[in-house]
Amino acid sequence: MARVSTLSPLRIFLSAIFLFSAHVFAASAVLGVDLGTEYIKAALVKPGIPLEIVLTKDSRRKETSAVAFKPSSNGPKKGAYPEREYGSDAMAIAPRFPGDVYPNLKAILGLPAGSVEVREYAERHPSLRLEAHKTKGTSAFKSTAFTEEEEAWLVEELLAMELQSVRANAESLAGPSSSVRSVVITVPPFYTIQEKRAVELSAELAGLKVLSLISDGLAVGLNYATSRQFPNVNKGEKAEHHLIFDMGAGSTKATVLQMQSRTVKDVGKFNKTIQEVSVLGSGWDRTLGGDALNYLIVDDMIRQFVESPKAQKAGVTLEAVKSHGRTIAKLTKEAERLRHVLSANQNTQASFEGLYDDVDFKYKITRAEFEEMAATHAQRVSVAINNALTMAGLQIKDLDSVILHGGASRTPFVQKELENVLGGADEIRTNVNSDEAAVFGAGFRAAELSPSFRVKEIKIADIASYPAGMRWKNDEGKPKHQRLWTATSQLGAPAKEVTFNNVQDLSVNFYQLVDGVEVDTTVFTTKNLTASVEALVEKHKCEKADIKFKVGVRLLSENGEVDVTKAAVECEADEPEKAGIVDGVKNLFGFGKKDKTEGDEDSASASIESSTSTSSTTSTSSSASASASAETKPGEPKKKQLVQINVDFTLTPTGPTSLLTKASLQSLKDRLKSFAASDRTRQLREEALNQLEAYTYKISDILDRESFIAHSTASERETLQQKKDEASDWLYGDGADATREEFKAKLKELQNIVDPVLKRAEEAEKRPEILKGLQDALDNTKKFVKDIKEKISAYDAFHASASASASASSSIASSSSTTAPAPSATGDFDDLEDDASTTATAEDPMKFLEKDLGPVPPLYTLEDLKESEDLYTSISTWLELKVAAQEKLGPTDDPVLTVKDLLERREKLDKAGMALAMKGVKNFEKTQTKGKGGKTNGKAKAGKKNGKATKAGEKPAKETVSDEEIEEMLRKVMADEKAKEEAKAQKGEKDSKEEPIKHEEL
Repeated sequence: MARVSTLSPLRIFLSAIFLFSAHVFAASAVLGVDLGTEYIKAALVKPGIPLEIVLTKDSRRKETSAVAFKPSSNGPKKGAYPEREYGSDAMAIAPRFPGDVYPNLKAILGLPAGSVEVREYAERHPSLRLEAHKTKGTSAFKSTAFTEEEEAWLVEELLAMELQSVRANAESLAGPSSSVRSVVITVPPFYTIQEKRAVELSAELAGLKVLSLISDGLAVGLNYATSRQFPNVNKGEKAEHHLIFDMGAGSTKATVLQMQSRTVKDVGKFNKTIQEVSVLGSGWDRTLGGDALNYLIVDDMIRQFVESPKAQKAGVTLEAVKSHGRTIAKLTKEAERLRHVLSANQNTQASFEGLYDDVDFKYKITRAEFEEMAATHAQRVSVAINNALTMAGLQIKDLDSVILHGGASRTPFVQKELENVLGGADEIRTNVNSDEAAVFGAGFRAAELSPSFRVKEIKIADIASYPAGMRWKNDEGKPKHQRLWTATSQLGAPAKEVTFNNVQDLSVNFYQLVDGVEVDTTVFTTKNLTASVEALVEKHKCEKADIKFKVGVRLLSENGEVDVTKAAVECEADEPEKAGIVDGVKNLFGFGKKDKTEGDEDSASASIESSTSTSSTTSTSSSASASASAETKPGEPKKKQLVQINVDFTLTPTGPTSLLTKASLQSLKDRLKSFAASDRTRQLREEALNQLEAYTYKISDILDRESFIAHSTASERETLQQKKDEASDWLYGDGADATREEFKAKLKELQNIVDPVLKRAEEAEKRPEILKGLQDALDNTKKFVKDIKEKISAYDAFHASASASASASSSIASSSSTTAPAPSATGDFDDLEDDASTTATAEDPMKFLEKDLGPVPPLYTLEDLKESEDLYTSISTWLELKVAAQEKLGPTDDPVLTVKDLLERREKLDKAGMALAMKGVKNFEKTQTKGKGGKTNGKAKAGKKNGKATKAGEKPAKETVSDEEIEEMLRKVMADEKAKEEAKAQKGEKDSKEEPIKHEEL
């Protein structure tokens, strides 16, 4: 009987916890992204994956920062999206489609379209149609892969596509049940608030949540600190100072870090030591990097090409070559390769076939020539280092080491210049991964911010990099200005309290001082300042001249944005008189004064707090607390208390990103979703095309198979060959632009011819063995049922005769008891004679026992056998009919006796046999339980007396066996029997007649 169980509340609670925790673990993967100018690298952190680089689709550890739109061969169509390529695949098609490949977008991210950096980018990529976005005013691109009606693509949208590709690769690494949504992204220290917002917008469009932005140098330092222990300042040890020199493809940065450890209080009475990594200063050169060095080689190649005799003969001009997109794309790609070769070799060369106007070109360059061209660039290497040290207030001698990062830092003349600046190479660390240190630091930071992970405790602190302040107007309309933060102010530091004398609503503009220009970032606007001041005047009798408006401001550690922690008006007002004891009793019973006005209710909402900003307010708060314990005496001055009312406000970002409305932002997201859906549709279409193409090749092989020829007609083979040829011609002709549904229809048409023939061959191959197995199972069932019936009959016959003889014996005994004869005299050896007679005819003891006790009680009843009997009859009848019908068919006819039907009947027969065996086991357990009931109770009582259920060293006996254990034992028995039958069949042995079951075996 099936066991019915109900879930307890505890089980339900634990199940809910399990499901919830499983969901959390599935969604707890976080990502660290090193957003470089030329390459994007990502590191994944997930339960089971501590910190691992996300590989690209071609198993590379970094992805080229580029995205491309591959134009359709039939031209753009309205509402249609072209094929997208990422990374190295995008750069591979740049010579063919230079106007639709967008590399190194980080250099112009978040910048106005008219800035110097954007104009230089446009000159280096002449085929790109760069324009100002109509809403933001930042850079956007028109693509020839779309119709003219399609809006230009923002740089943030293109970068979002690259981040989506990185996220897809990360989710592939994390597993099918994992979702990557949280990310920490590196940014250079010179990024302004507007540029950081552009990064965050790109991440949002890509479906990612930015936990924090982290500067490149701090990320490298954080990775450096994960495996090191720094001096403890609590013990009087001196902190270490390290400089991170990062020269990448687009820029050069130098960051001075202070690294130390500190002992702080832990949980309870314990202490713990944490590591601290703080930025002291940073310097940069926004345009000095690997790309700038590449452009030196490009310009030299263009100059030599134009001056070559063949080019002059063809009339090639310098302006014509520079404005030719395909030529520039070829030269730029080759220039980077040449620069890398020159880092390890003294000379190299390149050759171009038909570089421009079908003119071939060969170019040679030596390292000395390259370093001569880059002489002015080499002088700029030290600028970033000196600026960082000046900002930090340190000198070269104060540095413990210089850590290199970025691919361009490995350029020989750059390292030589570093040695000149530092006074040698002793302090340059070469044991740090110069390519992946930043991405590992970003991944560690992501794990630290996520609640799903526990990592080494390292406290980090970044700086603002730019001075910042605020502008506003007082109540008389006079402009006011105040500098709040310097370039070295720490992000995430405690809020500063700013006091305003304004008593009317106002707006405050927060700004960043970038290259001497105040760039607005955020607008702080009050909503009820005027009303709050009036409330203080009317309800608390404050003078307007004494009212102060105080605002707490800070810079967020996540992105450097301005955050307002507090906004309130306050003044010192007379403390209200304390009610006497009599008035208190009256108020308790409802007889107190009831002249409380509506204004009093409003004043009750004002918060009464003590301010610790000045000593005067501190003394006021102490006097107010003292008055709480004693009533003011007549003639004494009234006590003062600080009254505050919170002011509602709005904090609105300003700048290009803020110009996007919610509707515009949603429109950008919808366009990217439509692009992704188009990619998915294209992918499915290509899969259908590949399946059809592969199937046409497969048919050629199928037609030559002997089994296919034997089970197919000539007409079927001829039709298949014709359809296959038609499909192949259609694929490379009119079907080139067919839809997925058309490919699937063609594939289905071919499969409808091939599948029935393959099915016949498969049936003919598998049917004999499976048929024999079913027939053997039927024979075994018939034999088993027959044997059980015979035993039931023998058992019933024995007990019937036993009851008859018992009744006869009782009648004889009653008659003999009435006339009992006198006992006859016996000799001394009468008993010996009787014993001799009994032993003279010795019998088998088991037969003697069977004569005495009768046959073994059967474990089944006739009712138990009914299901097996009915099933045997129905299957045998069905099989006889089907076998006869199948024998009449030929090899090219569809079978009527299928393998599927045979297996289904065999399964039914096996299940019936299993159920019958289960009944026998349970019936046997019942008889055993009845026979041992008294003994078991006695043993249990004895065990209780001894105080132990079993003896020492013995395992308690298992009284019952579960259904699952019984089924498992039966499966093993059936498997063993099947193995024995197969072994006998292989040896050709005949089935031996089963011996009768003996009592001891039973």
